[in-house]
Amino acid sequence: MIKFIIPAVIVFLIVLFWEKITEFAEKKLNIKLNYIVVSSIIVFIAVVLLLLNY
Repeated sequence: MIKFIIPAVIVFLIVLFWEKITEFAEKKLNIKLNYIVVSSIIVFIAVVLLLLNY
């Protein structure tokens, strides 16, 4: 049950604080956020698949 709740909470927090995350990335890191979004989606999918297998 926990393996389904943890990824859902992580996605919810990302959606909730998306504007603050983008502002931080633009001001402090000077990184285009598209790369971060793509990599985080890939990591999220990998985590969900690993949790479903174990």
